Amino acid sequence: MLIDRWRSAVRGAGATGDEETVTGAGIELIERWREPQRHHHDVTHLDAVLSVVDGHADFAAEPDLVRLAAWWHDAVYDPRADGDRNERESAALAGRVLAGLGLAPAAVAEVDRLVLLTAGHAVDPGDRDGALLCDADLGVLAGAPDAYDRYAAAVRREYAHVPAGAFRDGRAAVLRRLLRLPALYRVPALAARWEGPARANLARELAALAAEEG
Repeated sequence: MLIDRWRSAVRGAGATGDEETVTGAGIELIERWREPQRHHHDVTHLDAVLSVVDGHADFAAEPDLVRLAAWWHDAVYDPRADGDRNERESAALAGRVLAGLGLAPAAVAEVDRLVLLTAGHAVDPGDRDGALLCDADLGVLAGAPDAYDRYAAAVRREYAHVPAGAFRDGRAAVLRRLLRLPALYRVPALAARWEGPARANLARELAALAAEEG
């Protein structure tokens, strides 16, 4: 159950809060992931990110902090928000809640840092925790073509309020930014499997957007 995974991560990261408070915070967080405006950034995405982190936890320096960052990275998700506002508000909310659960200030600060990395997915060399979180967040890009197409369609539903032309321009800019990254994945085991398929999917979607425009 998701709530059990939450409790395990929080305790593993050093939370000292009582069980009722820890569980209540987790339930409230899960409800955020179930908000109706979410079509991709939902509990299915959360579970997928957590599963990647769990499967490659040996790569991380502080795996429970990476898990907590996964829990919080899209805690605030408003498709109408500008720039990195969702990530900044998610990090701020994480800081308040985790401090209230008794995590050490250094641990809270690290979760904050990791959440903010997911705004651009640019990770410094040697940042193993940041690499694992960002790789897990971008794992959806490496899916089979039909799974990737479902993901892209879900993103479009989240931005249904944006006119078609404006969405094409904005989405194409996101895809180009991702393709310009020196590497989409940094964890060696993930990069070996995912880099090629992800770049192929991104290029295919970009070509489809260009064809729509034409």
